[in-house]
Amino acid sequence: MNDAMIVTAITLAYLGIVLWVGLRARGQGGSGLEGYVAGGRHVGVVILFFILGAEIFSAFAFLGTPGWAYQHGAPAFYILAYLSLVPITIWVLGPRVAALGRERGYLTQGDMLADHYRSRPLGVLAGIIGVMALVPYLTIQIAGAGLLFQAATDGLVPFWLGALLAFLVVAAYVFCSGLSGIGWTNLVQGIMMIAIAWFLGLAIPERLFGGVGEMFARLQVEAPEYLVLPGATDMGWGYFSTAILVSAFGGAMWPHLFMKFYSADSGRTLRRVSVFYPLYAYLLVPLLFIGFAGVLVFAETPLERPDTVLLKLVMEVAAFPPWVVGLMLSGALAAAMSTGANLAHTAAVVLVRDVLGTTLMRDVGERTTVAATRWSVLALSLIAYGIALFNPASLVMILLTAYGLIVQLLPMVLGALFFPSLNRRSVMAGAIAGSLTFLLLDFGFGSPLGWHAGVWGMLANLAVLGVCQALPREREAARVLD
Repeated sequence: MNDAMIVTAITLAYLGIVLWVGLRARGQGGSGLEGYVAGGRHVGVVILFFILGAEIFSAFAFLGTPGWAYQHGAPAFYILAYLSLVPITIWVLGPRVAALGRERGYLTQGDMLADHYRSRPLGVLAGIIGVMALVPYLTIQIAGAGLLFQAATDGLVPFWLGALLAFLVVAAYVFCSGLSGIGWTNLVQGIMMIAIAWFLGLAIPERLFGGVGEMFARLQVEAPEYLVLPGATDMGWGYFSTAILVSAFGGAMWPHLFMKFYSADSGRTLRRVSVFYPLYAYLLVPLLFIGFAGVLVFAETPLERPDTVLLKLVMEVAAFPPWVVGLMLSGALAAAMSTGANLAHTAAVVLVRDVLGTTLMRDVGERTTVAATRWSVLALSLIAYGIALFNPASLVMILLTAYGLIVQLLPMVLGALFFPSLNRRSVMAGAIAGSLTFLLLDFGFGSPLGWHAGVWGMLANLAVLGVCQALPREREAARVLD
């Protein structure tokens, strides 16, 4: 049996274990919509920690993080900077969102917004923005799985087939088990990915340079520009700072974060999770080490695609045995699949409940809604798989684009939670203006001053919101949704 077959066999065995764990969780949260979406609202500290942590450790973490460090150097630390703000989000928003969800039966972010502002169209708008941001995020996971399979098996499993295998396993257990399946598989996969990340992050510098300290000493002599801003590619403070802001505030607006808040058994559980949450961010450090190792190794022959630096180092330079490569592939796939499961589940729920549920499916029963949500998991995953086949150039840039869009929900969410004087007309107009501004700058005209386009979108959002808020306020009927 050659090396590629050994790697493939180990990985397929791992996929089988994950599928088995995910399917065994079927029915643990209940058969109704609340059970499928929110796990019956009784998810405890350990499972919730791994569910929320999976949103950090993704294909972005295992491929994008070392790739960004290899390509840019010090600017990659923006990732740790914005993740250090995530616990504040969980502590401040989580308990309040969870209490409202339990009291009023919310299952999605759109539920809360539509009810607070007495406006179904506002809930639909939030749902559309959420799905538009979640699909690219899901694409990252599927594309990452394809890259991993193709490289780690030396082409025995091509990109399209590797991405398809990961997509099918995730879609199967999310389809059948909902949040319960996600929780238990994330527990297994979280332990796997943490162990692999630290092993590789320490073993590669040790194997190639004699240790992490020795690696950075060489970097300081041979490539010092990678250790300071603006980095090797002249990424200025403007983009670095605005990327942190957009990622930190945008990260607080992800629909899947709100759905996990609803699933918690109490606000106290969420605050406990927020205390331990930085441990997951800390575990990105060894993956940054791998990127910096690539700077030295590939100084004379730069990689065509930075996202492959981990794979190249493990397979071609450090020359680990095939069983280590198989475990590496399994750990990296764990990252991609655990996040992919969260995203596929959330995107399907948001699409059916917030968008279709208030329009085409307005009068259907709960059983039909659950069935439509299950099938939407497959449909949206298939769309993301189709986009992934285009093999996008940078996983980090895809994620930053998604953050720029989702952050436009910030004013309306803060209004619903803390600023009741904001009216629905203002927040809706602001979100539309901000989203259009971001899309035009990001995909068309380019962002002024080199800032992240999401910041300009937010400025347009707040400007329009302020103007509309100053206009005479419309009279809104109490407890009536238009």
